[in-house]
Amino acid sequence: MARIKASERARGRGRAPVTVKTKSKTAAGRTKIVSRRPGAAPIAANVSRPIAEVIQTARSYQGVPYKYGGTTRLGMDCSGLLHESFAAINVDIPRSSNEQAVWGAPIKPQELQPGDLVFFGASPGSNTITHVGMVTVATPESVQFIHSSSSLGVIENALETDYYLSRFIKAVRPRL
Repeated sequence: MARIKASERARGRGRAPVTVKTKSKTAAGRTKIVSRRPGAAPIAANVSRPIAEVIQTARSYQGVPYKYGGTTRLGMDCSGLLHESFAAINVDIPRSSNEQAVWGAPIKPQELQPGDLVFFGASPGSNTITHVGMVTVATPESVQFIHSSSSLGVIENALETDYYLSRFIKAVRPRL
């Protein structure tokens, strides 16, 4: 992880996605400015079909606000996002992040691949799991994961940021 973090810092990555503004002309000849975030990274070709469907389902919830205990598009919490995403392939995973943490085989951070679950504590150095996300992209340079943030709702972030690395507890590969 330290290698990934250092290379991200050197390239200036690991920050929140920037907003892109584009200008276009309307039919009436007026200039229209549209702000948007860049699209999600494509799902790698070597990802199994079921995991690709789980990731696609999770991404379909992007922008849904955070709601403790939520499992719908009106509001969703972190473990609810994964519970609903895996339900798309008829896999019933536990509902809480603590139960999800023992639902798969533990893996090292260097072994992360799309579909793996990553677990975090509330503060740096904590060993108590309070948050979960799912890896969507894993390359030697970067690991992206999707989760439901209490402040931003369902969003993808880089694992290499100081915030998430300092709170990282463990990762598991789901049982399918």
